[in-house]
Amino acid sequence: MRVIKHEHAALTVEEQGKRLMIDIGGFTVLPEQIAHVVAIVVTHEHPDHWTPEHLLRIQEVSPGARIFAPQGVANAIAQNPAADGIEVTVVSPGEELYVEPFTLRFFGGKHAVIHESMPVVDNVGVLVNETLYHPGDSYAVPEGVDVPLLAAPIGAPWLKIGEAMDFVLAVAPKTAFPIHEMTLSHLGQQMGHGRLAWATEQGSGTFVVLEPGEHLDT
Repeated sequence: MRVIKHEHAALTVEEQGKRLMIDIGGFTVLPEQIAHVVAIVVTHEHPDHWTPEHLLRIQEVSPGARIFAPQGVANAIAQNPAADGIEVTVVSPGEELYVEPFTLRFFGGKHAVIHESMPVVDNVGVLVNETLYHPGDSYAVPEGVDVPLLAAPIGAPWLKIGEAMDFVLAVAPKTAFPIHEMTLSHLGQQMGHGRLAWATEQGSGTFVVLEPGEHLDT
């Protein structure tokens, strides 16, 4: 299985000639390789994790691609005129489904708190093929799972680096790499890398920094 990092929180997972895309949002340049997409996961409704233009373009090239997301995303799409024609299969924490060749398990349920004045929206973390865990915008730990590869958020309005470190410590992945970096300067990213690398190493894991377009094979 190949995991390709794009800008911000966006990933492509490739397996057996097919693709799964996660959180292809407004901070992300749409990759050229969008053929053979069988599924798209949108972890939550914030626009840095999805845009109607990206979803429609992916489905234009890969018309069979199904979109999986929590209820909040389905509501946001239904209320957005630019998203007309986009259909969502609503998923919830605890669900497991199979879209060949990808097994998807969902965790969490809520976005991390930004501020008490702002509503807490639906959010699901997704575990792909029992290998890659993408938490969306949350610190939801996939309880009872040994996570080989963690996409670890590193910068956000809701993120405190100490809490991000605690999240990595709790998951204890074999390998972690940073995502959700577009809100940070280059120097800020480097500082966060050091903190999350330390947290990963406490569980004898390895921390790897991926630039957009780079990949890991599992």
